[in-house]
This record gives sequence, C-alpha cells and structure tokens, in this order.
Amino acid sequence: MSDISVPVDAFEAQRVTELRNAQSKAEQLFREVDQRRLIRPGMTESQLNEEIYELAKEMFGITTYWHKRIVRAGRNTLAPYDENPPNLMIGDDDILFLDLGPVFEDWEADFGRTFVTGADPHKIKLRDDVAKAFAKGKRFFHENPDITSSEFFAHAVSLAHEYGWEFGGPIAGHLIGQFPHERIAGDKVTLYVHPDSHLAMQSLNEKGQKRHWILEIHFVDRERQIGGFFEELLTVG
Repeated sequence: MSDISVPVDAFEAQRVTELRNAQSKAEQLFREVDQRRLIRPGMTESQLNEEIYELAKEMFGITTYWHKRIVRAGRNTLAPYDENPPNLMIGDDDILFLDLGPVFEDWEADFGRTFVTGADPHKIKLRDDVAKAFAKGKRFFHENPDITSSEFFAHAVSLAHEYGWEFGGPIAGHLIGQFPHERIAGDKVTLYVHPDSHLAMQSLNEKGQKRHWILEIHFVDRERQIGGFFEELLTVG
C-alpha cells in the first residue's frame, strides 16, 4: 500500500481553518459575556473569572486553558501578564480587560478585550484606541513580510505614542498553534514579539511550517492608573 500524503498547501489551509475556528469560538464567548451582563460593578475580578469559566464550560465544554485566565480592573490594568496583582472589585465607572487562552479541540485561542462600566471619556478612548491600534499593527505586519520580532515590537510601541499612550508590556505578541505550540524551554525572547528577538516572523518553524502569531496591544496611562488591552490572531484574517 502506498503512502497517501497531504499536500503542504492543504495542510496549512487546515491549520489556518482550525486557528480561525478556535478564535471564532473565543469571540462568541466574549460576546456572550457582554450579552449576559456578567461584568457587574461590585463583583471582584476572581468572581468574574469564575463566572466566565463556568460559561465557557457551558457553551463549549472547555476546561483547558493554555495560559492563566486574566481578569484585571482598575489599577490592575497596568500590570503585564507575568504579574499577579491583588484581587480588586469592579467599580461603577471602571475599566477592565479579559485575556483568555482557551483550547478548543487541541487548538489554542488567545483573545483579549477591554470593557468600560461607566462613561469616562478617557477610559472609552483607551478601549477604542487599542482596537484601532491592533488593526493598524496587523496591516503593517502584512505590508512588511520581512519584519523581525524586534522591529514589530518597536512598531507596537510607536502605535502607543501615536495614540497618546504608553506601551504597557514587555512583549507585543507570541506564537500560537496546535496545543501545545512550539516552545523553547526557558526562552522568553525568541518566540515572542520582543525587543531582543531578531527572528523573522514569517520564517518557518523546525517542522517547515509557517509560524502563526498573536498580536497584543497593551496601552497604559500611569498617571490615571488605567490600561487597555486588545489581542487576537495576527497572521490569520
């Protein structure tokens, strides 16, 4: 019996489809969080985190997340991913963001959005600016196919300045893929959108496959102690 191989183009198309489907489900989850009004002043970050976990389990049977689930409100929105700030209560006129990494049928999603509970114009502007900056950053990435991780990080920082904010994190994105995605043990630089990574982002991985990336936009205003976050697939439309 002869081996039947899957054409490379077909294999890559399937990878893209799986990543897109995983993100679509994450987007549905976030939409349901909003429609069910789970985000309520007077509840703590940890309470909201648990309610979202239960909703995801109800909707999709999800129990596996490839990174810690993040709900951050108020001054905690200044904190980058690696920090573990104290559990805060959501206020009546607050800003918060969610950053979740659910695994759907062995495929990773990574999705982040910012929410505002009141009518503060600065918080609303920040929420809207991170979304606009994401769209600009994604367009820039596709217009510059030879870009390296460090160059793209610098562009993300420049977007923060363009909109009048400070960039809030040590990275501006990372790899994503089939769970668990490609990793280098102990390495917090090479496979991240990091100022010290000179990896060509469109380069192939060790299996000869296209690398797929997440873009993270984290803008902060340290004087007002607020931050906004927007995250989703960079390489997939």
